[in-house]
Amino acid sequence: MSLNKDGSYTGFIKVQLKLVRPVSVPATKRVPSVQAGRPHPQGVKRRTSFYLPKGTVKHLHILSHTRASEVIDALLRKFTVIDNPRKFALFERSEKDEQVYLRKLGDEEQPLRLRLLAGPSEKVLSFVLKENETGEVNWDAFTLPELHNFLLILQREEEEHLRRLRHRYARCRQKMQEALATRMPG
Repeated sequence: MSLNKDGSYTGFIKVQLKLVRPVSVPATKRVPSVQAGRPHPQGVKRRTSFYLPKGTVKHLHILSHTRASEVIDALLRKFTVIDNPRKFALFERSEKDEQVYLRKLGDEEQPLRLRLLAGPSEKVLSFVLKENETGEVNWDAFTLPELHNFLLILQREEEEHLRRLRHRYARCRQKMQEALATRMPG
Protein backbone atom coordinates (compact mmCIF):
# COMPACT_ATOMS: atom_id res chain seq x y z
CA MET A 1 0.00 0.00 0.00
CA SER A 2 1.15 3.53 -0.63
CA LEU A 3 0.14 6.76 1.05
CA ASN A 4 -1.08 9.60 -1.16
CA LYS A 5 -0.52 13.34 -0.53
CA ASP A 6 -4.20 13.83 0.37
CA GLY A 7 -4.00 11.28 3.21
CA SER A 8 -5.71 8.49 1.30
CA TYR A 9 -3.81 5.41 0.24
CA THR A 10 -3.83 2.95 -2.62
CA GLY A 11 -3.23 -0.76 -2.65
CA PHE A 12 -4.26 -4.12 -3.98
CA ILE A 13 -7.00 -6.40 -2.80
CA LYS A 14 -7.43 -9.97 -3.93
CA VAL A 15 -10.97 -11.10 -4.70
CA GLN A 16 -11.95 -14.72 -5.27
CA LEU A 17 -14.93 -15.19 -7.60
CA LYS A 18 -17.26 -17.93 -6.41
CA LEU A 19 -20.09 -17.68 -8.89
CA VAL A 20 -22.57 -20.52 -9.26
CA ARG A 21 -24.53 -19.09 -12.18
CA PRO A 22 -23.17 -18.17 -15.60
CA VAL A 23 -22.27 -14.56 -16.40
CA SER A 24 -23.19 -12.69 -19.58
CA VAL A 25 -20.66 -10.99 -21.82
CA PRO A 26 -21.26 -9.02 -25.02
CA ALA A 27 -21.03 -10.75 -28.36
CA THR A 28 -21.75 -9.27 -31.78
CA LYS A 29 -23.08 -11.33 -34.60
CA ARG A 30 -23.59 -10.06 -38.11
CA VAL A 31 -27.00 -10.83 -39.54
CA PRO A 32 -28.17 -9.92 -43.02
CA SER A 33 -30.94 -7.38 -43.34
CA VAL A 34 -33.00 -6.88 -46.42
CA GLN A 35 -33.25 -3.26 -47.43
CA ALA A 36 -34.31 -2.18 -50.93
CA GLY A 37 -33.98 -5.77 -52.09
CA ARG A 38 -30.29 -6.05 -51.20
CA PRO A 39 -28.91 -7.68 -48.10
CA HIS A 40 -26.71 -5.43 -45.94
CA PRO A 41 -24.74 -6.61 -42.94
CA GLN A 42 -26.08 -5.03 -39.82
CA GLY A 43 -24.53 -5.43 -36.35
CA VAL A 44 -26.93 -6.81 -33.78
CA LYS A 45 -25.96 -6.76 -30.13
CA ARG A 46 -26.18 -10.15 -28.53
CA ARG A 47 -24.97 -11.62 -25.30
CA THR A 48 -23.41 -14.93 -24.54
CA SER A 49 -23.21 -16.62 -21.17
CA PHE A 50 -20.53 -18.80 -19.66
CA TYR A 51 -19.35 -20.07 -16.30
CA LEU A 52 -16.21 -18.55 -14.83
CA PRO A 53 -13.66 -21.22 -13.86
CA LYS A 54 -13.74 -22.30 -10.23
CA GLY A 55 -11.18 -20.57 -8.06
CA THR A 56 -10.87 -17.52 -10.31
CA VAL A 57 -8.98 -14.80 -8.45
CA LYS A 58 -8.57 -11.17 -9.48
CA HIS A 59 -6.30 -8.53 -7.97
CA LEU A 60 -7.61 -4.98 -8.00
CA HIS A 61 -5.67 -1.79 -7.43
CA ILE A 62 -8.03 0.50 -5.50
CA LEU A 63 -8.10 3.59 -3.29
CA SER A 64 -8.84 3.59 0.43
CA HIS A 65 -12.17 5.33 -0.19
CA THR A 66 -13.29 2.87 -2.92
CA ARG A 67 -16.64 1.41 -1.89
CA ALA A 68 -17.69 -2.25 -2.15
CA SER A 69 -20.20 -1.40 -4.90
CA GLU A 70 -17.38 0.18 -6.94
CA VAL A 71 -15.24 -2.93 -6.45
CA ILE A 72 -18.08 -5.05 -7.86
CA ASP A 73 -18.38 -2.69 -10.85
CA ALA A 74 -14.62 -2.85 -11.46
CA LEU A 75 -14.57 -6.65 -11.32
CA LEU A 76 -17.44 -6.90 -13.79
CA ARG A 77 -15.68 -4.45 -16.14
CA LYS A 78 -12.44 -6.48 -15.94
CA PHE A 79 -14.29 -9.58 -17.15
CA THR A 80 -16.56 -7.53 -19.51
CA VAL A 81 -19.61 -8.91 -17.69
CA ILE A 82 -22.77 -7.04 -18.73
CA ASP A 83 -25.03 -8.45 -16.02
CA ASN A 84 -26.53 -5.98 -13.60
CA PRO A 85 -24.08 -5.37 -10.71
CA ARG A 86 -26.99 -5.73 -8.25
CA LYS A 87 -26.94 -9.47 -9.01
CA PHE A 88 -23.61 -9.70 -7.16
CA ALA A 89 -22.34 -8.99 -3.66
CA LEU A 90 -18.90 -8.66 -2.12
CA PHE A 91 -18.31 -10.74 1.00
CA GLU A 92 -15.54 -10.71 3.56
CA ARG A 93 -14.30 -14.18 4.38
CA SER A 94 -12.52 -15.03 7.61
CA GLU A 95 -11.33 -18.23 9.28
CA LYS A 96 -11.30 -18.79 13.01
CA ASP A 97 -10.93 -22.10 14.85
CA GLU A 98 -11.22 -24.02 11.56
CA GLN A 99 -14.57 -22.33 10.87
CA VAL A 100 -15.15 -20.16 7.81
CA TYR A 101 -17.30 -17.06 8.23
CA LEU A 102 -18.79 -14.97 5.43
CA ARG A 103 -20.23 -11.50 5.88
CA LYS A 104 -21.85 -9.51 3.12
CA LEU A 105 -20.31 -6.07 2.79
CA GLY A 106 -22.59 -3.07 2.59
CA ASP A 107 -22.36 -1.01 -0.59
CA GLU A 108 -20.63 1.84 1.24
CA GLU A 109 -18.00 -0.23 3.07
CA GLN A 110 -14.40 0.27 2.01
CA PRO A 111 -12.58 -3.02 1.36
CA LEU A 112 -9.04 -1.58 1.32
CA ARG A 113 -9.57 -0.03 4.78
CA LEU A 114 -10.89 -3.37 6.06
CA ARG A 115 -7.86 -5.14 4.55
CA LEU A 116 -5.48 -2.68 6.25
CA LEU A 117 -7.19 -3.04 9.64
CA ALA A 118 -7.19 -6.85 9.42
CA GLY A 119 -3.46 -7.12 8.76
CA PRO A 120 -1.64 -9.23 6.17
CA SER A 121 -3.15 -12.66 6.92
CA GLU A 122 -5.72 -13.85 4.40
CA LYS A 123 -7.13 -16.20 7.05
CA VAL A 124 -8.15 -13.16 9.06
CA LEU A 125 -9.75 -11.43 6.06
CA SER A 126 -10.15 -12.07 2.35
CA PHE A 127 -12.78 -11.06 -0.19
CA VAL A 128 -15.20 -13.16 -2.22
CA LEU A 129 -17.57 -12.12 -5.00
CA LYS A 130 -20.75 -14.19 -5.03
CA GLU A 131 -24.28 -13.94 -6.31
CA ASN A 132 -26.39 -11.60 -4.23
CA GLU A 133 -28.49 -13.95 -2.11
CA THR A 134 -30.78 -11.76 -0.10
CA GLY A 135 -33.53 -14.35 0.13
CA GLU A 136 -35.76 -12.26 -2.08
CA VAL A 137 -35.20 -12.12 -5.81
CA ASN A 138 -34.59 -8.66 -7.23
CA TRP A 139 -36.54 -9.11 -10.47
CA ASP A 140 -35.58 -5.63 -11.67
CA ALA A 141 -31.99 -6.83 -12.00
CA PHE A 142 -32.92 -9.23 -14.83
CA THR A 143 -33.43 -8.40 -18.49
CA LEU A 144 -36.67 -9.21 -20.29
CA PRO A 145 -35.14 -12.18 -22.17
CA GLU A 146 -33.89 -13.62 -18.87
CA LEU A 147 -37.33 -13.22 -17.30
CA HIS A 148 -38.92 -14.86 -20.35
CA ASN A 149 -36.53 -17.81 -19.97
CA PHE A 150 -37.49 -18.15 -16.30
CA LEU A 151 -41.14 -18.36 -17.31
CA LEU A 152 -40.36 -21.01 -19.92
CA ILE A 153 -38.43 -23.07 -17.39
CA LEU A 154 -41.26 -22.83 -14.86
CA GLN A 155 -43.80 -23.82 -17.51
CA ARG A 156 -41.72 -26.90 -18.46
CA GLU A 157 -41.37 -27.89 -14.81
CA GLU A 158 -45.11 -27.51 -14.28
CA GLU A 159 -45.90 -29.60 -17.38
CA GLU A 160 -43.49 -32.34 -16.25
CA HIS A 161 -45.02 -32.37 -12.76
CA LEU A 162 -48.55 -32.66 -14.21
CA ARG A 163 -47.41 -35.46 -16.56
CA ARG A 164 -46.01 -37.44 -13.60
CA LEU A 165 -49.20 -36.90 -11.57
CA ARG A 166 -51.44 -38.04 -14.45
CA HIS A 167 -49.27 -41.12 -15.00
CA ARG A 168 -49.39 -41.99 -11.30
CA TYR A 169 -53.19 -41.69 -11.08
CA ALA A 170 -53.65 -43.61 -14.34
CA ARG A 171 -51.67 -46.50 -12.80
CA CYS A 172 -53.81 -46.35 -9.65
CA ARG A 173 -57.01 -46.39 -11.74
CA GLN A 174 -55.73 -49.38 -13.73
CA LYS A 175 -54.88 -51.34 -10.55
CA MET A 176 -58.32 -50.58 -9.06
CA GLN A 177 -60.06 -51.73 -12.24
CA GLU A 178 -57.99 -54.94 -12.27
CA ALA A 179 -58.85 -55.56 -8.62
CA LEU A 180 -62.57 -55.01 -9.31
CA ALA A 181 -62.49 -57.33 -12.33
CA THR A 182 -60.95 -60.20 -10.35
CA ARG A 183 -63.52 -60.00 -7.54
CA MET A 184 -66.44 -62.32 -7.66
CA PRO A 185 -69.85 -60.76 -7.32
CA GLY A 186 -71.10 -61.59 -3.91
